[in-house]
Amino acid sequence: MRLLETAEKHQIALYLAAIGAAFAFGVFTPETTGEAIEHAIEPVLAALLFATFLQVPFLDLAASLRDARFLAAVLVLNFVLGPAVVLVLVQLLPSDQAILVGVLLVLLTPCIDYVIVFTDVAGGSAEHLVAAAPLLMLLQLLLLPIYLYLFVGPGLAEVVDPKPFVRAFVVLVAVPLTLAALTQGLASRFTAARTLETVMAALMVPLMMATLFAVVASQISDITSRFADVAAIVPIYLTWFVVMAGIGTVVGHAFKLDPPRSIALTFSGATRNSLVVLPLALALPEEYSLAAIVVVTQTLVELIAMISYTRAVPRLTVTR
Repeated sequence: MRLLETAEKHQIALYLAAIGAAFAFGVFTPETTGEAIEHAIEPVLAALLFATFLQVPFLDLAASLRDARFLAAVLVLNFVLGPAVVLVLVQLLPSDQAILVGVLLVLLTPCIDYVIVFTDVAGGSAEHLVAAAPLLMLLQLLLLPIYLYLFVGPGLAEVVDPKPFVRAFVVLVAVPLTLAALTQGLASRFTAARTLETVMAALMVPLMMATLFAVVASQISDITSRFADVAAIVPIYLTWFVVMAGIGTVVGHAFKLDPPRSIALTFSGATRNSLVVLPLALALPEEYSLAAIVVVTQTLVELIAMISYTRAVPRLTVTR
C-alpha cells in the first residue's frame, strides 16, 4: 500500500521517466525491436483501461448518461468548435497532402481511451467520459468521412476503412468496460473479484508507464528518420493544446459545469484518438505514408501536453 501511495504521489515524474527511457531505447536499438514493441501497445492499453474502468462507480453511469448538459458541451466542443479550430490551423501547414491528411485524421477524432486516465489524475469526472465514450466513438465514425470530404475532397474519404475504428472500440472500450462492470458486480460476493480490483488499482501507474513506453519506443525511429518532414507541424499541435485548454474552460463555464465535469470536458476537447487512427493512417495508399508519422508525432506531443494539463487545467477551472 505504501508503494502504491508513493507511485501515485510521484506519478507525473514516473511518466516523464518512462517517456525518456522510451526515447533512449527507441533511438539506440534496432528498428525491428521497435516494430516488435508496437504489438504490445494494444494489450497494454486495454489493461490500463480495464484498471481505469474499475475505478469508475458503474452505478453512477446512468446519472452521467442523463447529464444532458455535459453531453451537449462535449458534442459542441468536439464536433463544432474543435473542427473550426482545425480549419484555421491547417491553413498554416506545409503544402503536402499527406501531412494535411495525417493532421486531419488525428485532430478531428476525440479520444475515448487514455483521456479517462489523465482526467482522473487531474481530478476530473472520469465517469462522465466513460459514459460519453460510446457516443463519441460512434459520432466520429460517422463524421470523419464527412470532415475529410469537406477538408480534402471526395477522393480520400473513399479510401478510409472504418474497420480499424470498430476493432479499436471493441478491444479498447467495449471489452475492458464490460469486464470491469462484471468485476465490480461480483466484488460484493467473491473475494477473487475484490482482490482483482485491489491488484489493478495498484497497477494503474505501472500500466500507464508501460503504455507510454510502448508507444514512444515503438515509433521514435520513424519520427527521427523523417523529422525534417514533420517538424513544422509540432507548433501546430502545441497551438492546438493551448487553444483547446482555453476554449474547453470557456465552454465549461458557458454550460455551467462544476469543476470535475469542466475538467473532463477540457480533456475531452483536447485529447485526440491517435492510437485508434494510427491503423487508419497506416492503411492509406503509399502516397500518404507520411500521414502515419504525422499521427505518431501528435501522440508524442500529446503525451507531454497531457502531463502539463493535469496541473494546468484544474487551476484554469478553479480560477475561471
